[in-house]
Amino acid sequence: MSTPERLIEATRELLWDRGYVGTSPKAIQQRSGAGQGSMYHHFTGKPDLALAAIRRTADELRASAEASFGGGGTAYERIRGYLLRQRDVLRGCPVGRLTMDPDVIASDALRAPVTETIDWLRGELARIVQEGLDAGEFSAPLVPEEIAATVVATVQGGYVLARASGSPTAFDAGVRGLLALLAPRTP
Repeated sequence: MSTPERLIEATRELLWDRGYVGTSPKAIQQRSGAGQGSMYHHFTGKPDLALAAIRRTADELRASAEASFGGGGTAYERIRGYLLRQRDVLRGCPVGRLTMDPDVIASDALRAPVTETIDWLRGELARIVQEGLDAGEFSAPLVPEEIAATVVATVQGGYVLARASGSPTAFDAGVRGLLALLAPRTP
């Protein structure tokens, strides 16, 4: 792995574990095995490196979600696949956790990939729900944008509940409950 890659990966992990303030240049250098000169040769400073790391994390989340959404099947099956995909529930969402970081939220540049990713996710989910409505799989009065927001809120809230309890049980219960509410009804 190249030095810039090691720096980005180290920063991603540190942001997830410690947040922006807790991610010092020294900690990045130690975790990546890169020296200070190398870090500043490849990046103008901590904000530049953090932005690269946040973008990488957002891209990874998007690719993972796209794999679930593009897997074929009904709208319900694709949403189910997304909700049940393998996750490190107790660690939480690396993008969602950034929304709780005041330094990330205060920076337009650092917040942008977080906002773009969440907006993209909600848009994709709304599109899938609309496909389910159009196919007769779901019925009115479902509003695609509201269901998309509910799916995202269930996942993010499930992470919080799981971390608070130290067990994935609450996350799993939230997902099962949402899937029961979304399950297509047959006459």
